[in-house]
Amino acid sequence: MANGICDTGAPVTEHGVAELTRSEIVQWRNAVFLIFALSGIGLASWIARTPAIRDSLGASTFEMGLIVFVVAAGAIVGLTLSSHIIAKIGSKATIAGSVTGAGVGIVIVGVGATMTVTQLVVVGLALFGLGNGMCDVAMNVEGAANERALGRTVMPLFHASFSLGTIVGAGIGAAAEQFGVPIVVHLAVVGAVIVGAVLVSVRFLRPDPFATSGESGTESDGAAEGSKGWKSRLAIWKDRRTLLIGVIVLGMAFAEGSANDWLALAMVDGHGVDNATGAMVFGIFVTAMTAGRVGGVFLLDKFGRVPVLRVSAMLAGLGLLVVIFAPATWLAGIGVVLWGLGSALGFPVGMSAAADDPRNAAARVSAVATIGYLAFLVGPPLIGFIGEHVGLLNALLLVLTLVAVAGIVSPAARKPRELDGVGSEPQPARA
Repeated sequence: MANGICDTGAPVTEHGVAELTRSEIVQWRNAVFLIFALSGIGLASWIARTPAIRDSLGASTFEMGLIVFVVAAGAIVGLTLSSHIIAKIGSKATIAGSVTGAGVGIVIVGVGATMTVTQLVVVGLALFGLGNGMCDVAMNVEGAANERALGRTVMPLFHASFSLGTIVGAGIGAAAEQFGVPIVVHLAVVGAVIVGAVLVSVRFLRPDPFATSGESGTESDGAAEGSKGWKSRLAIWKDRRTLLIGVIVLGMAFAEGSANDWLALAMVDGHGVDNATGAMVFGIFVTAMTAGRVGGVFLLDKFGRVPVLRVSAMLAGLGLLVVIFAPATWLAGIGVVLWGLGSALGFPVGMSAAADDPRNAAARVSAVATIGYLAFLVGPPLIGFIGEHVGLLNALLLVLTLVAVAGIVSPAARKPRELDGVGSEPQPARA
């Protein structure tokens, strides 16, 4: 390469990365959409067969709690290691390897459940969680890089694709349960499809045109960084902005995760609805959250991150207040819609903000995602413990508090001025 022209004759950026055509950027975007959806399908497939796996193993509720914890623990390990792996081999190879590992893991779970070998199920879930955690960071790094290349907000749509994937996975799992498809057959097919699809889709991922070669997590160079590289990535945890973005993601992830784990039961115990209605109310929440992510891209492009995050926190907080204190079920239902809409954008916007600087995007996304995932790891038992003493509805006041804190620190998501020329983050009048 010389004088701004690579060996193939294509123009390059000032950082030595070939400029991408519009078609390449769109193919890249579509590949990221698919990767997010595959992640959702895999997660929902395991969740959908959890009752059948419990019955097959003959596990108690407590034992299943320990087994499920293995997935979360594996994910935390994957999140923690992800930035170092990405720096070494690049996000493209990390996605291919981690999803393949997760696919193999879910197959092992199916085999273990069929053979009634609990230890095998635990090994499979550990591998599944590890792969999912590592992929989560890598696909968000890719999504943020593609967002910069597109020059418009798209991250919430990637997360909406994940939500749609969970719906598809749950539907397939329900159908497999209904028609008596053996666990091992169901999970083996899902695992094979996920691995095959991701190995095809990663071919369309591209280097970040805004990244400095060898410094960004989206680059595959990553050669011989050694202890200095590890120390620089660990130093991210001392960065004030990164930690504040983590607080935003933590609060909004708590709002999302608490609904996933407790909303249906809170409606049954707190508002006296039957189990079917409780499940339907949770479906309303998921639908509202998915709609919020789809529609949120237009609001983010028009108003910028900070105003949208503030309004999101207000909506989620108002929705929680209505659900907790509503005297009528129909009014609580309105609160659920507000709660879902308000919870939609915090996590994806936090990922975009963490990846503003492509040179250390992987390390920052890893740190922010790890903080956010604490909500999914610690949240369910904490709310359950509090709910045991004061009731589930009143326990949700903790979620309300964290959402309020997320709204207060939302200015941390604003793109730093020194990065204004890198990619794009809509900023009307520096909102």
